[in-house]
Amino acid sequence: MTSVLFQRARVIDPRNGVDGVRDVLVTDGRVAQVSEAALPAPQDARVVDATGRWLVPGFIDLHVHLREPGEEGKETVLTGCRSAVAGGFTGVVAMPNTKVVNDSALVTELVLSRARAAALCHVYPAGAISKGLKGEELSEAGELIAAGCVALTDDGRPVMNAGLMRRVLQYATQFDVPVMVHEEDLTLSAGGAMHEGATSTRLGLRGIPSSAEVAMVARDLVLLEETKGRLHVAHVSCEGSVRLIREAKKRGLRVTCEVAPHHFTLDDRAVGDYDTHAKMAPPLRSDVDVKALREALVDGTVDAIATDHAPHGVSDKLVEFEKGINGIVGLETALGLTLALVHEGVLTPRRAVELLSDGPARVFSLPGGHLAPGAPADITLVSPLEEWTVDAHRFYSRSRNTPFHGRTLKGRVTQTWVGGRCVFEDGQLKESR
Repeated sequence: MTSVLFQRARVIDPRNGVDGVRDVLVTDGRVAQVSEAALPAPQDARVVDATGRWLVPGFIDLHVHLREPGEEGKETVLTGCRSAVAGGFTGVVAMPNTKVVNDSALVTELVLSRARAAALCHVYPAGAISKGLKGEELSEAGELIAAGCVALTDDGRPVMNAGLMRRVLQYATQFDVPVMVHEEDLTLSAGGAMHEGATSTRLGLRGIPSSAEVAMVARDLVLLEETKGRLHVAHVSCEGSVRLIREAKKRGLRVTCEVAPHHFTLDDRAVGDYDTHAKMAPPLRSDVDVKALREALVDGTVDAIATDHAPHGVSDKLVEFEKGINGIVGLETALGLTLALVHEGVLTPRRAVELLSDGPARVFSLPGGHLAPGAPADITLVSPLEEWTVDAHRFYSRSRNTPFHGRTLKGRVTQTWVGGRCVFEDGQLKESR
């Protein structure tokens, strides 16, 4: 089947200024036509009645841990791609902090090979800034980018060495790729288990101050201004970080940033009585920080919503809070949590779609993110008012670590199309293998 006709969908395409009822024709894996008038169905085309649903550019997640190679018990490229398309994501950027670090072309090629075999969504590897993520010696960035890496990052670990950080910002300008940073001053966060505040005091847990993130953001913005590179700040969690990034953008620096759904949804009180499912890095912050993140989503300071999908096994979380491993899975709950802001009146539908699609595509210069004729037919169909209850045991991800189990969300993916092929429909995968 080479043609698909979507009829009477509410098409939301922020890049092209479209928000209204349209017919969309897909031919040979690309968008052929977007029309206010009803389009005739080509012979042998599949016709999808999308009345009452949103048809939007396929979501792109800039921050996903697929765990392969090395920790396939937590996730694989295949299971991660299954989870992605179930959440409406047609593209994901795979972090390099696997147990065999992606600091060489061989590992990059392995990830891409596994993605081709999965044949579900686009996987864009990110390469390590430093060899072995040790923060001591630059990786072979040119080799990694030639092999298919779209960004450089030591995500999971901060680049504490300012000299190394300056060099990678300089070197990356040769390839015009972003340097993605996990901002954490380890001398300030060492020994901390959660955000430093009233909740950490009540629980008797050592806290991580906001300054652990904000100080590193400030340092790297100074280096960015000097090197004229491209900086992408991962999982921003603090009001102070937002303020610095906003000011840097006004000065014309090439800085972008992302916020994760858990950081704009929950504050540190979600830790409750030592719930390790609410343990992550950076930690859940204060209600003041949550408010600041939401404001930054609205005013354009934040460029993308990214999940920081971090699968872990049951044994990693069933321990004392201080010993629990940081991270939660997020691909299958991201849309519902984002649309909660729409239903609350914080975000417009157009802005929410932009943060999940066009924004991420622009940040890392990826294909997709829009629906102009000729664009890849990477499409997500959304039922915006459908209520559902999060059941971690039904995730397509191999892991279950989420603080949102049992929460009712409004807004669900009904179909995901990649390159004009339906890969997820009505709760079921459509795998071609």
